[in-house]
Amino acid sequence: MAVRRIVSNIGTSSIAEVRRFYETLFDLHPVMDHGWLVTLASGEQALTQIGIAAEGGSGTPVPDLSIEVDDVDDVYQRAKRLGLEIVYELTDEPWGVRRFYLTDPTGKLLNVLSHRPAARQALSG
Repeated sequence: MAVRRIVSNIGTSSIAEVRRFYETLFDLHPVMDHGWLVTLASGEQALTQIGIAAEGGSGTPVPDLSIEVDDVDDVYQRAKRLGLEIVYELTDEPWGVRRFYLTDPTGKLLNVLSHRPAARQALSG
């Protein structure tokens, strides 16, 4: 048996608002739209993963979603330009990621991160 993918579902009565948030901030695009359900994607391939945590690290709460991007500084600046509230400021963490937290329009806590270059090398090699 193999898990082929895991999809995160975000419940909302305002699909258009939440869709706009993820499309604008993360450059995601719709790959399925039934009206009552919209699936957004990046076109990238990723490992199937589930995080199980007692805390979010550095004393932060466990985020609802962790979104790894190639340039966290760019996404952080984009979030600031959009006037989004940053819940946990852009930080270089001791375990090798650079990240920040914000909430989406439904209140989901998002951990937006990039692995720092040295951490990326350790992961790949």
